[in-house]
Amino acid sequence: MAFLVFLGHAVFAQSDSTKKDKQKLTYASLNLKNRANDHFMIELSYDNWIGKTDSMNTSGLSRGFAMYFMYDFPVKTDPHFSIGAGIGIDASNIFFDKTEVLVAAQGNQTLAFPSTANNDHFKKYKLVLTNLEVPLELRYAFNPANTNKSWKIALGFKAGLLLSAYTKGKDLENQAGQLENAYIEKKSSTNFFNGGRIVGTARVSYGFIGVFGQLQLTPLIKDNAGPAINPYSIGIVLSGL
Repeated sequence: MAFLVFLGHAVFAQSDSTKKDKQKLTYASLNLKNRANDHFMIELSYDNWIGKTDSMNTSGLSRGFAMYFMYDFPVKTDPHFSIGAGIGIDASNIFFDKTEVLVAAQGNQTLAFPSTANNDHFKKYKLVLTNLEVPLELRYAFNPANTNKSWKIALGFKAGLLLSAYTKGKDLENQAGQLENAYIEKKSSTNFFNGGRIVGTARVSYGFIGVFGQLQLTPLIKDNAGPAINPYSIGIVLSGL
């Protein structure tokens, strides 16, 4: 990504040098006040964990959704660059197969993931983690005057605060996979999870659509309450306004 940034900068510089009558691209020479530059972002992702143990039997398409309101601050010395900052919500859904996550177990010192393969179990079961987040990123637009028709790169961090953690089980089945009780069970507690988190982010987009990746740099589970788990996400980002 760094290579692409410098390559794009060199291409613009070379293009300008071949046109003597063209002024140097500066903040003052462009009207950037009303440009569309990712003030509103929606992320749809595939979510997973690094550092899972054998007992963490995740399955299916674990997925996430995030929505952010951002404000863009162009760098006056070079309008290709800008700083983006804002606030938003991130929700991650991690699905498990014949496994429970005992987030609300009384008296447990560690977060347990017992298997239910030989017992009654839920047909669908997931852990949902929701965070309030403050993103901060360095942005580069190859065409700062018209970002709706430009390649864009952004690198940054997100500081998050855990709002909720709960499990959701749907449709209880017996060991043979036969439905025993069609109902939904939710259990909620944040006791085993760290309240804050730092996430590294990167995205590449063209116009309003792009791809992104992120990795949580701080552990998900508290020290001595479970293994060192680092969640990550990859997916599609929609941005505009």
